[in-house]
Amino acid sequence: MSFEVFEKLEAKVQQAIDTITLLQMEIEELKEKNNNLAQEVQLAQENRGALEQENNQLKEQLGVWQERLQALLGKMEEV
Repeated sequence: MSFEVFEKLEAKVQQAIDTITLLQMEIEELKEKNNNLAQEVQLAQENRGALEQENNQLKEQLGVWQERLQALLGKMEEV
């Protein structure tokens, strides 16, 4: 009788060990995925900064062109 109890206990311990091992593997996979996502976020933030800077430069250029166009239109009206 005690041998059966011991076998059941051993089976439960083995099942617990297997579950722990699987969970540890899953944790490692999730950590790796988290690191990859963190790198993607950082890269996206850097790209966003570059795009915002380019957008600001283009807005400045647009302003310059609009001023030049207004000046030309003013000269045409004088003629």
